[in-house]
Amino acid sequence: MKMNINMKKIVFFLLVQFVAIGAFAQEAAIKEAEVAYTKEDYGKAIELYEGLLKTHGESAEIYYNLGNAYYKENKIAPAILNYERALLLDPGDGDIRFNLQLARQKSVDKIEPVGDFFLHRWFDKVQNMGAADSWAQTGIVCFILFIGCLILFFFSKWIHLKKIGFYLGLVFLVLVIFANIFAGNQKDELVNRKSAIVFAPTVTVKSSPDASGTDLFILHEGTKVSIKSKLGDWNEIEMEDGNVGWMPSKDIEVI
Repeated sequence: MKMNINMKKIVFFLLVQFVAIGAFAQEAAIKEAEVAYTKEDYGKAIELYEGLLKTHGESAEIYYNLGNAYYKENKIAPAILNYERALLLDPGDGDIRFNLQLARQKSVDKIEPVGDFFLHRWFDKVQNMGAADSWAQTGIVCFILFIGCLILFFFSKWIHLKKIGFYLGLVFLVLVIFANIFAGNQKDELVNRKSAIVFAPTVTVKSSPDASGTDLFILHEGTKVSIKSKLGDWNEIEMEDGNVGWMPSKDIEVI
């Protein structure tokens, strides 16, 4: 029994050391990348940030910094791609959104989005104030407050407090519903990624998934498209202005 306890302590100690070493290595790599960026060695910064993403997984901060480094190198398509990925993880970050707009201004294609119903725009704007985890946490807090209001309504002896509990309970119930909808939508966008960035300098969008299809329009690197379907080595894409066509999968990078 004593040997088992000692073995557990050793394993726990080794796990703690392993985690600590990993965290230290990550912090050191981030610091090195920041120094390289400050010294305008953007190529090295890009290499370090790409390495961090491969070894430590996705991070809005790393994607944002990587996008900045690509932007400084005047590589607009990779810059837009990484800003979009950062925004996907942290949709409420104003700095990411601002830099993304700057990068988009350097792309050739100026796509005018189809006008949305104002309630749809308002819904998206509110939803993009937070990520899936933030909305989930908001939903949990509001649900706890809703339960508190129910307790106040059912167990209070004063009519005034019962009314407060009733109306506040309705408000928190609505907030719980919307917070869960927003969290679900953000999670779906994160898991089922259906948007992509054009990486080819120029690509001709076809009417069908083959090179012999009719030429519809030309896109340039940095343009954002939505993927509707996939057939072999071709993707059916839709533009923000509603135009639809087919293009080779190799010419785009999924966000």
